[in-house]
Amino acid sequence: MKAITLRQIPTALAEIIEREAAAAGTSLNKTVLRLLEEATGLSGKGRRPRRFHDLDELAGSWTTKQAREFDRHLGDQRQIDPDLWE
Repeated sequence: MKAITLRQIPTALAEIIEREAAAAGTSLNKTVLRLLEEATGLSGKGRRPRRFHDLDELAGSWTTKQAREFDRHLGDQRQIDPDLWE
């Protein structure tokens, strides 16, 4: 395995890593490796699906009924006001 030395770790980041290690009861080294694996989408047995922190988790989560209801509520907003286009 490869060894990597990290320098100039910001204080706030170091504190977060130390808190994570203490909460998990693991070493700083194991904690950093776990955090790197999570951040890069790697797990102990291979690749995990990459998670984004936007609205992707909501895609496809509505039922057909909920989607129709949402579209119905947007109906008024989708109307074109002819007076605004003169």
